[in-house]
Amino acid sequence: MDQLPDIAPFQRRLDELDAQMADPSFYTQPRKAAEISREQQKLQQLVSDYRAFEKAGREIEEGQTLVKDPSADPDLKELAAAELPELQRKRETLRQTVLQAMIPPEPSDSRDTVMEIRAGTGGEEASLFAAELFRMYTKYSEGRGWKIQPMSSSPSERGGFKEVIFLISGQDVYRQLKFESGVHRVQRVPVTEANGRIHTSTVTVAVLPEAEEVDVQIDPQDLEITVSRASGPGGQGVNTTDSAVQILHKPTGLIVQCADERSQLKNKAKALTVLRSRLLKLKEDEEKAKYAEHRRSQIGSGDRSERIRTYNFPQNRLTDHRIGLTLYNLPQVMEGQIDQIVSALQRVDFEEKFAALTGQEYVPSRAGSSDDD
Repeated sequence: MDQLPDIAPFQRRLDELDAQMADPSFYTQPRKAAEISREQQKLQQLVSDYRAFEKAGREIEEGQTLVKDPSADPDLKELAAAELPELQRKRETLRQTVLQAMIPPEPSDSRDTVMEIRAGTGGEEASLFAAELFRMYTKYSEGRGWKIQPMSSSPSERGGFKEVIFLISGQDVYRQLKFESGVHRVQRVPVTEANGRIHTSTVTVAVLPEAEEVDVQIDPQDLEITVSRASGPGGQGVNTTDSAVQILHKPTGLIVQCADERSQLKNKAKALTVLRSRLLKLKEDEEKAKYAEHRRSQIGSGDRSERIRTYNFPQNRLTDHRIGLTLYNLPQVMEGQIDQIVSALQRVDFEEKFAALTGQEYVPSRAGSSDDD
């Protein structure tokens, strides 16, 4: 039960990389060389930890044999018995470390991320909460030193957002935010409610790894591009030129609009960035769907049709329904302090992959009730 998967495939890959790095022409492509060097270092550490795990196992067996040997020196038996708990803790720590290193990272984890926030049911209240979620993610990003670049937005009458799309650039952005995709439900008394009744509204969040041109090939003939005069605030230049761009991707029916910039070319470039990211996510989701029946994901696919979280303001309660996490610190959460939520989601994701790697039945760790009326 506590054994590790075979190290042989990782050792073979390490040997391959060592051979590549020994080639005199290895450093002629600096970017590729850097990637291979990083992979080689990680595999080297993995193999080293695996060997240390095996050594600790042998030392435990030797100690247990010595303790049971009736002819052994009593002082040596006592010393061996005293060392066994620490050796067992060391071996278990190494086991966890090796297993985590054996789990391959998601290819998109290091990508910058396009986030799309849209008001769902609830009218103006949903638009206002969409703006608050945008502020929450902005605060979280700023706290991690990430950069926010607005892509497109559609303001509501009271200062909310019917839709807001933005790019977040930084280290491991997608890894931290990918589990935010889904329906976010808010329960509170809206500012538009005169009778003090609690309303329920929803906002959808989509988290898309930024795609590069090499990831998604777009045939220009598959695009229907329409330009129009931008409406709303933005200055004289925006309102008097045909700067707004709408792109229809005919094979999928995806539509992207951008009107934030004064320049039609800049709006087109931003719209294409969003379109590529949506197409990449679509491709990734199709790949994951092939294995969906073999995986029991507690975190969910990120499908925007599934309710993932409830923000209950009267009770100061946040509940993530996927993992049963309940917190009572909504003011701090809305100020961007979502590390506890992100860490909990990542932990459950790791536990699921850990179970798959070791062939064990996955039993999720539940942080609390997932029911929230």
